[in-house]
Formats: sequence, C-alpha cells, structure tokens
Amino acid sequence: MTLLCTICARGGSKGVVGKNARELVGKPVLAWSIEQARETGLFDAIAFSSDSEALLEAALKAGADIAVKRPDEMATDTAPKLPAIRHCLEQAIAQTGKMPEIFVDLDVTSPLRLASDIAGAVALLRESDARNVITGAPARRSPYFNLVEQRTDGSVGLSKSANPPITRRQDAPRCFDMNASIYVWRVEAFLAQPAVFYPDTRLFEMPEERSIDIDSDLDFALVDLLLRQRLPA
Repeated sequence: MTLLCTICARGGSKGVVGKNARELVGKPVLAWSIEQARETGLFDAIAFSSDSEALLEAALKAGADIAVKRPDEMATDTAPKLPAIRHCLEQAIAQTGKMPEIFVDLDVTSPLRLASDIAGAVALLRESDARNVITGAPARRSPYFNLVEQRTDGSVGLSKSANPPITRRQDAPRCFDMNASIYVWRVEAFLAQPAVFYPDTRLFEMPEERSIDIDSDLDFALVDLLLRQRLPA
C-alpha cells in the first residue's frame, strides 16, 4: 500500500512572525513534522509545500523528499488550506508517478505530536470504512453543559440543547477540541470531494499535552517548554 505525507507551510505569519522557520529546541519548527513523518516508516514520500523558497530549502535539508512551490493565490492570509493540500498532493503524485491509497497531512505548527500518533490515526482509518480521520483532544468545556454561544440579540445560551437537560458534564456526549495536528484521507475520496468533515469522519484522540497548536508567542513558549521536558536528563 502506497502512503504519502504532505506538509504545507506559508512563508508569512501574523500571529508568530516567521514561526515555521523559527528555531525550536535546536531545529526549525518545520523540521519536527518532517522528522516525525520519517520516524513512522509509513511513507513512500514526504512532500513539503510552501510559497517560500527558503522554507522549501529548509524542508529538503530536514529530510523532505519533494519540494512543491505553492501558487501565490494559495498563500494569502485569507486563502483556505484545502486547495493548498490538494495542490501538494497532486504535485507529489505527478512527481512520484504513484497513486497512493491514503495520504496524511501534518500541520507544521503542531510539533508536540508523536510518531505513534500518526501511526495510530492511519491505523484507525485502515480499520474503518471511513473516508478520513482527524485528531483532537478531550474538550475542556461541553456544548451541552458549560459552553455558551451568543445569539444575535446579545443573549447567551448553551451551544447545544438536550432533552431532558444535562445536569452533569459526565452525562454529556464526549466532545473534543480539534487540534489541527494530523489529517488522514483516502486519496480517492479527497480528490473527488476535498473536505475535513464527511458523514463518516472518525477522530483519533490525543492528550492535551500533545495538542497545542502554535498560534501565538505564548503557544510557542508552552511548546518549547513541553519539548524540553522530553529531552533526556
């Protein structure tokens, strides 16, 4: 079975300037995802997509097999990510001459994942008939119990109602925060209809301490601290 890994990273960033190339515990942020993909031993190729020549060069140096230049229109602040993922996937298929059955997209800004998380998400897809698998951590708040949303008139209420009302969080359905870390798709399904959610989407659960997505300087500091705690004494 042919498996492909895609990793997409823009050159620009407003939340944390230059975060994808910023040094994190001795290596660029982007290198963590590439090395984790390599560590799984699952992939026939790792393709890295960016609008930045500097990031593409750094990715190849870190171990990526394929560098894909992202079109400028897919690299703006408002551009959605799915078209960039599809572009990277199609370019990788063209360059390798192989049509994978499954592909995995790793978010550069989620370096706390483990190779075993990637392998586990892939295994969940293989064991099911689902079109894709996403990852997430148990939510701190429940939309059935203590997560509220604001209505157009300014009033607030629970995000989801239940009948009868849920009076203990333990009785609410399990809810998760998407951690934007790992996405696994069946290639045929994705190319036919690129989407994050399908009627049969599954979720691979990851712990909170491996689910921080770097979107601010505080996130960066927390990720740096947690990664340093993994270093041998």
